[in-house]
Amino acid sequence: MNRIIKNFDQLIQERSGILSDIRVDVLDAAEKSIEEVLPRNALQKHVKRVGNMLIVKKTRYRLNAFKKVVVLGTGKASIGMAEYIEEILLDKIDSGLIIAPRELASKARLEKIEVAPSTHPIPSMLGVRASERLLEYASSVDSETLVIFLISGGASALTPLPAPPLTLEDKAQTTKLLLSSGATIDEINIVRRHISEIKGGRLVKKLNNARIVSLIISDVVGDKLEVIGSGLTAPDPTTFKDAYDVLRRYNLWDKVPENIRKRIEDGLNGLLDENPKPGDPVFDRVQNVVVASVSDACRAARRCLTSRKYPAKILTRYMEGEASEIGRFLGSILRELADKKGRIALICGGETTVRVRGHGIGGRNQELALSTSINISKLAYSCLVSIGTDGVDGPTDVAGAIVDNETYSEAVRNGLNPIIYLEDNNSYEFFKHVGSHVITEPTGTNVGDIVIAVYRNQ
Repeated sequence: MNRIIKNFDQLIQERSGILSDIRVDVLDAAEKSIEEVLPRNALQKHVKRVGNMLIVKKTRYRLNAFKKVVVLGTGKASIGMAEYIEEILLDKIDSGLIIAPRELASKARLEKIEVAPSTHPIPSMLGVRASERLLEYASSVDSETLVIFLISGGASALTPLPAPPLTLEDKAQTTKLLLSSGATIDEINIVRRHISEIKGGRLVKKLNNARIVSLIISDVVGDKLEVIGSGLTAPDPTTFKDAYDVLRRYNLWDKVPENIRKRIEDGLNGLLDENPKPGDPVFDRVQNVVVASVSDACRAARRCLTSRKYPAKILTRYMEGEASEIGRFLGSILRELADKKGRIALICGGETTVRVRGHGIGGRNQELALSTSINISKLAYSCLVSIGTDGVDGPTDVAGAIVDNETYSEAVRNGLNPIIYLEDNNSYEFFKHVGSHVITEPTGTNVGDIVIAVYRNQ
């Protein structure tokens, strides 16, 4: 069996008896959640071709009505999305370009669509060059072109094109500060949209009146179009004042580069145009369609667990907040709901944040799992897995971690203090010592994070 979780068997063998069985249930559900939102599985539910007709949800496009069909896009799932589009439209595609993480770009096998490598989560010159190439394609389309635009999580960092006279270093430094501040992805993207040449709907204006169909795999809580990929093809309801407020809220205003402050101040003073807003006629020729989100992943996990006789509940699809606090909270809920003879399964989707206070290495999913392990150490037959659906948790090479009621005591037996590791934001090193890292490698999709917590005593 070709497992998404590469060390599935190893994780099962770390425990015995009921705990081993519980890990099978939890990890199977995690795999099902990722499988549900893989690009091909997501797209084929919403995008079909019937003869000369492209059907996107209920909207029909006569392919012969356009002189050209161009496929553009960016994001962690863009290669898989492009593969499906080529599968159904290969004879109609004239050209295209997608921007993908460089570790995935080298493996792409596309016939008519060029793949430009870029970096994530910190923007680089590689991404700038890819973005400039994207603009070259944009300049070649017109009102008789159908542009199929593919957007997925990671697009903001992969497609960095600072608004002149900002530099890449200005943008990279600002991104680093935001990522370590505890700001949500929504807040981070408010700032990104206001320092970009193409985000916040600005790209639509550069596509020269082409008809645009944007197919979107969302990694954003609530599936806000202006936040996913920083709203490349969507109107921006926020303002320069909102960007200023985010930087002030996290005490970053005096830390970001002077060029960033000047641009935002110029925007506040009306010296720069705001990004196009909802109701702008430029969006009359754009169809934005979310083809997959964390809601789909949560429902797939629930179906899997329900089939195994768990009364599974989706606790929330809007999970946000400090990872360690969310982990502590989920542990307390398990303790509250656990019955001496029974089962419970809770599913959460969203994306937490980590306010970096220590000097360790980790990611939000590992930190959440470590925090939970402390709180369920005395609750027998309990287990939690927290993973990034993209297969990458923070600056590490793992997707997340799985913990149970034995994790804490096992660590103590090995001379490790879980609380100290948590306070030092050193979850990666913790799980490196005790095991239980979940390894998937990059999955080719991204809808945020999935957390599954269960109790089973029968």
